[in-house]
Amino acid sequence: MKIDRMNKGEWGKLRAFFDLRTNEGIVIKGFKLVEGVNGLFVGMPSQKGKDEEFFDTVFMERDVRDKLNDLAMDEYNNPSSSPESTDSETASTPNVSSDEPAKIDEMTTTADEGVQPFDDNDVPF
Repeated sequence: MKIDRMNKGEWGKLRAFFDLRTNEGIVIKGFKLVEGVNGLFVGMPSQKGKDEEFFDTVFMERDVRDKLNDLAMDEYNNPSSSPESTDSETASTPNVSSDEPAKIDEMTTTADEGVQPFDDNDVPF
């Protein structure tokens, strides 16, 4: 198993979201890396029930969960980690020369010049 993608950030006690790809090719989405009283731990994907409580939708044995926790910690603490591109991503990504991103940035900048900044009077309530 390996971490398929990880979105790092800080949302309260939440430090990252990630997906898990098994050796069989199954992708399980919705894992969370949470800051608890004893440090970081992996939270399982969950869903809100009728009683407004959240319930885990994925269950793992203790040894697999520990292995996943170690794997997620390594990925989270590795600053040079970048998502691995798959063959489908590589095939769909056009070849872009190094000067084209600068042209895109210039177009974005000139298009945004006429946009007025957000104001508190824009809120309808």
